[in-house]
Amino acid sequence: MVRRSRYLRHSLSPWLMGTWRISWTQLSLWIGSGLCLRILIIFMQCTNHRQSTFWMKCIVEIHCGGPQHLVVRKNESECMILSSACHGDVKCAAILFQLIDVGFFVCFDAFLSLLTIMPTRILIKLWRFLTARQFKRLSAAELCDFGCFLVLACGVILLGQTDISLIYHMIRGQGTIKLYMIYNVLEIIDKLCQSFGGDVFETLFNSAEGLATCSQENMKFWIRRFVSDQALAMAFSILHSFILLAQAIALSTCIVAHNNALFALLVSNNFAEIKSNVFKRFSKDNIHNLAYADSVERFHISAFLLFVLAQNILEAQGPWFESFLFNAFVVFFCEMLIDIIKHSFLAKFNGIKPIEYSEFLEGLCKQTLNMQTEDSKKNLTFVPLAPACVVIRVLTPVYAAHLPYSPLPWRLFWIIFLISVTYVMLTSLKVMIGMGLQKHATWYVNRCRKRKHHLHFD
Repeated sequence: MVRRSRYLRHSLSPWLMGTWRISWTQLSLWIGSGLCLRILIIFMQCTNHRQSTFWMKCIVEIHCGGPQHLVVRKNESECMILSSACHGDVKCAAILFQLIDVGFFVCFDAFLSLLTIMPTRILIKLWRFLTARQFKRLSAAELCDFGCFLVLACGVILLGQTDISLIYHMIRGQGTIKLYMIYNVLEIIDKLCQSFGGDVFETLFNSAEGLATCSQENMKFWIRRFVSDQALAMAFSILHSFILLAQAIALSTCIVAHNNALFALLVSNNFAEIKSNVFKRFSKDNIHNLAYADSVERFHISAFLLFVLAQNILEAQGPWFESFLFNAFVVFFCEMLIDIIKHSFLAKFNGIKPIEYSEFLEGLCKQTLNMQTEDSKKNLTFVPLAPACVVIRVLTPVYAAHLPYSPLPWRLFWIIFLISVTYVMLTSLKVMIGMGLQKHATWYVNRCRKRKHHLHFD
């Protein structure tokens, strides 16, 4: 045995010497390849009768497989309902776009009426009083005009005492997160003021009507009630004016900032609005009120952008108008996009059909035409006193900066001239907007009547 082992070792030593590592690597590859080939042969032998089925399955998946297999199959009627629902969401968005635009112009018309028609009525009443020299009991409309004018004058005077630059630098010194929180808090308070403001001024108008029609015995009671309601309306309107002014300053801070604070504010605020509204159950009346609130919000944003424009006119250096137009376009585009997305999801998850949004628009058109509706609570409620205070406070320094340096009589002349020109322009704009709203409302109401007549006939 010893001789045999020595013989084998001496006979294999030339093959092993000097080639151990290379031969070991090649041996490993040969063994691995052999094992893989053996496994493949065994697999093919075991599945030989299934080869045709395997290749047929591949062909079927190539030709028929796709994303449509990821959803649940529906019958033809369910598919038709689903298709109509998807198209209905698009129609809801289109009608919503028109509804918010009409609501915006209704708010703008009320705002211009406050600045043009109300002062005209007050001047006519004063002129009649001075010429007749005989005091008569004021009507309810005249009491409302004098009450609103008093609220507007006090609001403008108090806002004129505020230091906008101080508030601006206080807000600008905050970080982006704090700025976002400040703007959201102001927006929530603004919505609360909008909800409460209609009731406050409706109470004031009811008190004015009671004072105008009361007997002599109840005069003192109605005077006390009217004065208390007037004080409440004045305090509320002034508070709302300060909230809107602070919100306009916060938006101006975001626009002027160079760290993309505007985009961060718009993205965070708008997605927070989507989160708070979609995937929730809303009734038809709630969605109706939400659409009207979006119209009022768009008007407030327009007032904020007017504030930014006035600040740029007074303080900006260098070319700024193109940047302002771009930022204004971004703000309005984001608002429109978010409103469409929000109401599309609300319509989808609450089963709101396009015909119901059409009814919302029909109700707004009837309100424009002063037609009686089934429920007066569904009307658009907008109190333009607080935005008017902010706009007058913002535009007054712009007018003052462009007055010529001249003696006092000439300065008074230029002040009266600028006020007169502005009044004529605003009155003309109010008349044109009113005529446009009247024509659109008449056309849309007639269209809805014809549609209902055809549906009833069918």
